[in-house]
Formats: sequence, C-alpha cells, structure tokens
Amino acid sequence: MSNQAINAGRIKEIWRYPVKSMGGESLQNTTIIEGGILGDRGYALIDQTTGKIASAKMPKLWGGLLELEVVFNEAPKIDKKLPPVLITWPDGVKAITDGGDPKGKFTKTVGRSVKMTSKRPKEISLERLDPLKDEETILDIGNIMMEGRFSDYAAVHVVTTSSLDRLTEIDPECSYDARRFRPNLVIDTSAIGKGFIENDWVGKTLSIGADVRLHISDPTPRCVIPTLAQKGGIAKESKILQTIVKHNSQSVPLLDDEILPCIGVYGFILQGGEINKGDFIHVE
Repeated sequence: MSNQAINAGRIKEIWRYPVKSMGGESLQNTTIIEGGILGDRGYALIDQTTGKIASAKMPKLWGGLLELEVVFNEAPKIDKKLPPVLITWPDGVKAITDGGDPKGKFTKTVGRSVKMTSKRPKEISLERLDPLKDEETILDIGNIMMEGRFSDYAAVHVVTTSSLDRLTEIDPECSYDARRFRPNLVIDTSAIGKGFIENDWVGKTLSIGADVRLHISDPTPRCVIPTLAQKGGIAKESKILQTIVKHNSQSVPLLDDEILPCIGVYGFILQGGEINKGDFIHVE
C-alpha cells in the first residue's frame, strides 16, 4: 500500500452467488482469486432450447430464479472441482446438486427446459432487457462475460453504504437494501463521506486488508434486477431505476462512455488473498 492511500471504509458485507441469478450467500470471510470470490457465479442454468444463459436481466423468463436460496454444500477450494450446491425453493423443497435439473424443479420454476452446469458453452449468449427503452429492446452481452465463469463482466462488484443511504434520502418510500444490487462487497463508508462516493474510485486501486488489490474499471450500469422481488423478503419496487437515472447517471468506459444509471463499481483483481468482514479498504 502506498503512502498516498486514503481510508475508504470497511467491509460490511461479503456476498457470493453460487448460481447466476439465484440468491446470494452471506460470508464472514472468503478467498479472492484471479476471477473474483472463489465460487462466485460458478454455476448457471442453460436454456435447453436456445442454449442461452438464464439471467434475471430477462425477468419475464428468469425473474423467479432470484427467489431461490443457494449455498455451497461445502466450501469451494482453489484448483478443485466446485462442490455441489444446496438449493431451497420458496415452497420449502430442497435439493443438493452439481448439475442437471433435480426433481425437474428448475424447469417447473421457469416454465422452460433448463439444466444447471459449471461448464460454459463454447458460444456465450446472455440477454438483457434494456430498462431505459419504452419498447421491449433485448441486448446480448455475452461478448463481455468473464472467461471461465458466469459473471456478466468483472471479477468483483462493490457497493457503498453512502450510495444506498443517498438513494434512501432521495426516495425514503423505497427500500434500498444492498441485496437488490447483488454486490460482492458492501463497503461501510458512513464515516468517510456522503453521496455516490464510489464514482470517484473509477480508474483507481482499492486495497482490501493485508493482501487484496482491485483495479476499479467502471461504474456499474443498472438493469431491471434491483426493481424485482428477491429472496429475503425484498419486494418489487418499480421506480428504483428511474430514481437512479435521475440522480446518478454516469459515463461507462466499458460501453464507449455511454451515460447510464449506475450504482456501485466493477473491479478486476490485481492481487488475490483472504478478506474478512471488518477489513479496512483504502483507495489510491
């Protein structure tokens, strides 16, 4: 860490998402590898008719996946095959699996023939609904997905409490629970500043604890997911996206500096290691 590093808060929450677009797993500590949190987005559902990756960014097809609870059946290990996951449906049915469609429940949940896998298709197709268009406009963002896993783009997604508090201040009738935004790290920045402070981290380096370092590449453009009902009693809040459009639209380098509604930032791994809740964050 350089002498010019500035305190940027502490880790409040750590989240891992074993299966893309399903519920997150809260962690006390974890290992950061080149691809991000070990095991994060290690699995996904594949539509057996189209070959496309299931993503709640297309809510009419896949929005119900957000209400499934998922945890690894045992801790993932570096350079080892991913362990199975324990999935709990809203009706209480549970299944342990490392692939396929146990009890046909995935297909029943989404109404389409799907299978879970940790193996990425050779040709990646990941669709998202453009939330800013009045007509239904579908974009395919498969070309920006990370290699070797099912993350949309970057290794780590970071959100600050200052941004969530600012949204709540603007629109106190809505719930701006961090889980809506599906971050890997929630940083408590309450003692550092107010507002959308992570916007200023783009292009800089975050140091986490003793070892981990992230390059912050872009603000995180928001899709429809934060507006949807999710695991943990998070209710549908349709006006959330428009609040972000109005108050925090940012230039996104990844997308040719297009101005888009953003909350949080994306990070790529410069150096991995172990992290724990409560670790200090510095920016330089």
